[in-house]
Amino acid sequence: FRFQKIFDQEAKQDVIFDSIAKPVAECVLAGYNGTIFAYGQTGSGKTFTITGGAERYSDRGIIPRTLSYIFDQLQKDSSKVYTTHVSYLEIYNECGYDLLDPRHEASRLEDLPKVTIMEDSDQNIHLKNLSLQQATNEEEALNLLFLGDTNRMIAETPMNQASSRSHCIFTVHVSSKEPGSATIRRSKLHLVDLAGSERVAKTGVGGHLLTEAKYINLSLHYLEQVIIALAEKNRSHIPYRNSMMTSVLRDSLGGNCMTAMIATLSIDKRNIDESISTCRFAQRVALIKNEAVLNEEIDPRLMIVQLKKEIQDLKDELELVTGKQRTSELSQEELLQLDELIETFLKDNDPDSTLDVGADMRKIKYCFIHMKQLMNHPTTSDKKLLSQNISEEEDTNKESGEELEKLKDLLQQRDNEINILVNMLKKEKKKAQDALFQLNASSACSTVLEQSLSINSEDRQSPSSCFSLKGAKDFSSSVHRLPFLSRQTGGKMSLGCQEAFEVFKRDHADSITIEDNKQLLKQRFAEVKCLGEKLNEVRSKINCLKGEITQRHIQRAALAVSSPSEELNMFDPVEEKLRMQIEEEKKSYKTMFNRFKGLKVEIEHLQLLMEKVKMKMQKDFEVWWSEEAKNLQV
Repeated sequence: FRFQKIFDQEAKQDVIFDSIAKPVAECVLAGYNGTIFAYGQTGSGKTFTITGGAERYSDRGIIPRTLSYIFDQLQKDSSKVYTTHVSYLEIYNECGYDLLDPRHEASRLEDLPKVTIMEDSDQNIHLKNLSLQQATNEEEALNLLFLGDTNRMIAETPMNQASSRSHCIFTVHVSSKEPGSATIRRSKLHLVDLAGSERVAKTGVGGHLLTEAKYINLSLHYLEQVIIALAEKNRSHIPYRNSMMTSVLRDSLGGNCMTAMIATLSIDKRNIDESISTCRFAQRVALIKNEAVLNEEIDPRLMIVQLKKEIQDLKDELELVTGKQRTSELSQEELLQLDELIETFLKDNDPDSTLDVGADMRKIKYCFIHMKQLMNHPTTSDKKLLSQNISEEEDTNKESGEELEKLKDLLQQRDNEINILVNMLKKEKKKAQDALFQLNASSACSTVLEQSLSINSEDRQSPSSCFSLKGAKDFSSSVHRLPFLSRQTGGKMSLGCQEAFEVFKRDHADSITIEDNKQLLKQRFAEVKCLGEKLNEVRSKINCLKGEITQRHIQRAALAVSSPSEELNMFDPVEEKLRMQIEEEKKSYKTMFNRFKGLKVEIEHLQLLMEKVKMKMQKDFEVWWSEEAKNLQV
């Protein structure tokens, strides 16, 4: 198999970005559409390549690096006005979900808004309920990416414990316009993370996860069908509508788009069949030739201004022809006149009578509205009163029923919390008793070896009582410490739930990662503080050197009054030395400032990673808590 580039396991994330994502991002900034997607079996590195790892700052994937690059380029280009929006779509079991729902952070996938596909008469795809969030800088865009990642569906399979069981499409929309120009350039960049492409038999799953695997393989099968159809010449029908993913990526696969594909392979003997399948798929994709065009359109606001001017010109022409000035609303006199005409028309018993108001649409509309109100007014008032009374009674009954249900739920929740805490306390007590038993045993042995048989029973019992008091103190202090800790987690959980969360957090596997990141953040904050102080020192030094040069100029000017004029034009080695010092300090300042900016970005990324791990820990706790509650009910 031949490929444009091949990267081994040692390849760094920045090399991948420079080789694959950077050229596509440059085309997007120029006004062309772009797509980057990763394809391969579970565990081969798709999500790591596209999104990145959560351990180190250097593990950032294509999405955060692309965002950083795009906003960096937008800041440098002051010749155009840019606006950027982002969207994050998840396709799970052939259903679309908006991961950037602005109303709330979802605890379950079903809580997120469902995205549906709509197609207009020109066969353009529109995604209903998919929100577009504006991002004015890199920090806002990364926060939106973090929100989407926390809402993303993650499940465990034997192939990979952090395997993504859904397809995700992160899209960056960029629009640019030159000041004073009526033309707008609009482009979008799709960054796609596909689910694993391995065979169902190899995943070793069943039940709900088996259903997921079937949907994943079906959507990837439809994707392959589309790729094969596009590669064939003289093919009239392309089956885009077979799956949601192929419908969304219609432009990316065979239309107005510059597309790059990353094939990820798991180099292992048992995965050789999947690796060959992935390579074949990549070869088929390479045969497709897209024709990307520049996306330019006329500014709609400018069109509105032109149309308003045209309407005003037509109004002026109409006024000139009729000799009457037309306004948008009828005058009071005209309204009274129309009311009289309507009343006369309704009282007239002649079936051939007519209501003549002239060729004025405003008057005709008013007559229809007025007659409708006259016909419906008496009946509507009675209906309104009746419906109002019924609705009030229903509301009161509904409110009392809802309040009763809420109280029942709250009582059940408190019972579950008490039972879970009692079980946890029993476990802690058992641990303390085991520890005390071991300590008592060791103290008894030491007493037998060191002392004679004549020692009385009171002396033998004193160590154990001491240890038991100490153990009781430790245990009670650990119990009393929990409410204090739980107050730091926020007021969302009840007191009992918070206490259980603190114990759960202490034993969680990710607590080590949080501590490591905390230490790294402390180091980075200290480094930033030190750099800030150094930058202030360098700035002060540059100002002092500039002051010395100014003082030197004043001295030379004063000297020129008493000396010949040639004195001013003479070369001053002291001033030249000062200028060289200023240049050196400026270089030093620039280097330190660039390092300062880099550290700031790294700190923000580390904070997001820590927040991500905390969110995961909280979700794990919620699952564990609900399981404990179910076990108690059983």
